[in-house]
Amino acid sequence: RHRHKEKWAATAPRIPSTRLALHHFDTSYSLHLGALWPSVRAGLLCEQKYGALLNNFAAADHLPQELELLNATNFISEAPQKVWQWQREMMTQAEMSPALCASISSKIRCYTFPRGDITRFRPARPDALGLLDYYLMDAASLLPVLALNVQPDDFVLDLCAAPGGKTLALLQTGFCGHLAANDVSISRTKRLYQILHSYVPKEVRDTVSVTSYDGRDWDQMKGGTFHKVLVDVPCTTDRHSAMEEENNIFHKRRTKERQMLPMLQLQLLMAGLLAVKPGGDVVYSTCSLSPLQNQCVVERALDVAETQFNIRVHVEDLSPFRTLFQDTFSFFSDCRLGELVLPHLTANFGPMYFCKLRRM
Repeated sequence: RHRHKEKWAATAPRIPSTRLALHHFDTSYSLHLGALWPSVRAGLLCEQKYGALLNNFAAADHLPQELELLNATNFISEAPQKVWQWQREMMTQAEMSPALCASISSKIRCYTFPRGDITRFRPARPDALGLLDYYLMDAASLLPVLALNVQPDDFVLDLCAAPGGKTLALLQTGFCGHLAANDVSISRTKRLYQILHSYVPKEVRDTVSVTSYDGRDWDQMKGGTFHKVLVDVPCTTDRHSAMEEENNIFHKRRTKERQMLPMLQLQLLMAGLLAVKPGGDVVYSTCSLSPLQNQCVVERALDVAETQFNIRVHVEDLSPFRTLFQDTFSFFSDCRLGELVLPHLTANFGPMYFCKLRRM
């Protein structure tokens, strides 16, 4: 009875957020992805692969040659050529839609190393005017931008724009009549300003308006004014959550925020659908594998658009992207709506979900 009493810790030992994230992924994604999950999991936990988005505003004519000598190729311009060659060999009549091929042969140039090649790109260098020659990013992040298919003089809205990779890619098309780049986080819009200053000349920066509104309220300010809207929503950022403790949404203190994500995503997608003109396009994207943040949000938005706003929305077929880019990315073949790039050890891009919606 008088034995020394053990002292109990006042708080339970903190389980790392990365471990909580992986436990959550193991539980839900093994159901969703089935036999594919172990290989996707291995990809998530290994070094991510990057692409080099060439900066068309920099004086760097030597750059394609320099990258090709390293065995990197422009995966965007290469894709239609491969498909046409493949169609000739197969003697198939299955035509790629001309509009899709036109959008793919856009001015966006992104170099990647072949499957299985894990060479790293050198850091970006400034040209004579101080503009950096390329931007390193997950090459899968360009797919939503390519899907948006910006046309000359389009008014474009990037609703959740920071840190700025997709905004920069939109500007590389040379087609934005005006680009509104918005992000609710002021600290993240600072990063966006930095990228614009490092990569974009002043006369082009002047066509961009950077704002820090809550994207959910966008339609109350400027409803129905844009030809194209990109809605790249906050999500569980699966790769970051599995690897990094810092700013991890699986931290115990952020449980409520994480549970509310699908609701926030739905509200942002609705704001995007209300911001686009009838006949215009919205691309919804996340860097998560979660069906609750991907297809389910899109399905819910289609329902809300029709029942509450009397807006008809058509989901565009993006399956040709799978054919076009099968050499560069590993796609999930069972997506009900949209397309999903899966991390894979030989092509460790993504995850990246994207779905294209046309407001009728």
